[in-house]
Parts: sequence; structure tokens; C-alpha cells
Amino acid sequence: MAGKSIAYHHFQRALAQWPIDILRPQVSFQHVMRRRIEKQLGPSTPDKSTYDPAKESKDTLVTSLKPYDEQAQLAQVNALYSFMENRYSKKYPLSDRLLKPLSNPGYYENLMKELDEAPKRSFFGRLLNSWKGFVRWS
Repeated sequence: MAGKSIAYHHFQRALAQWPIDILRPQVSFQHVMRRRIEKQLGPSTPDKSTYDPAKESKDTLVTSLKPYDEQAQLAQVNALYSFMENRYSKKYPLSDRLLKPLSNPGYYENLMKELDEAPKRSFFGRLLNSWKGFVRWS
């Protein structure tokens, strides 16, 4: 049980630091991961007040019978930390040639600008942008 608590606490710490997706706030990575962690690393006996054997599916029984692998859980936590710390973008930096293709050098800059502005737009701003996409003035 001590191994479970170490992985559990690392997961909780990593998810507490995970950034919130401002483009899709209704879809929460943290919420999905916390539910998964509670299911896998939480108490092994179901709570009698919420446990209903009729709602339990065959898949739930199969996943609950899998043996706990502490090293695999800690490797998953390490993957979360590596994404949060941008280890891969630091280890493998993108070249200027990749970020500014000859066909459209400002594409990624415009994309980042659009992604920064999108969550702050009003309903009418989104509607106007969708109509701008349909109508081309050339």
C-alpha cells in the first residue's frame, strides 16, 4: 500500500500543477485523470453506500483484477512531469526553418495569435469569424 500512496501523491501533485485548457474548459484533463487514479490507486474495497453490483460491468471487474505495478505508475507520473516541464521541447528545439515554412512564413505566428484571442471572444465575435471563413473577399 505504501507504493500506491507514493504514486497517488505524485499524481495528485502533478495534476494540481497541470495548466487548465482555456480553449476547452469544459473538458478537463485533470478531472479525467483524477477519476482514473481514484479508480486504480484509491481504496481497493468499494464504499458500501455507493457500491451497486448491478451497475458494475465486466470491464470494471477485469480492470480491478489487474495487478498493481508501481514502476508503471511512477513512469506515467514521470511522463506527466516531463510534459509540464517541457523536457522534450528543450531537448529537441524546433528550427526556424520548420517554424517559418517558405510557403507561409507567418502561419504559426498567426495560429498562436488566433489561439490566444479565441477564448476571449464574445459570441458575436465567434459568429463574425465563422462568417468571415465562409465569405472570401479577393
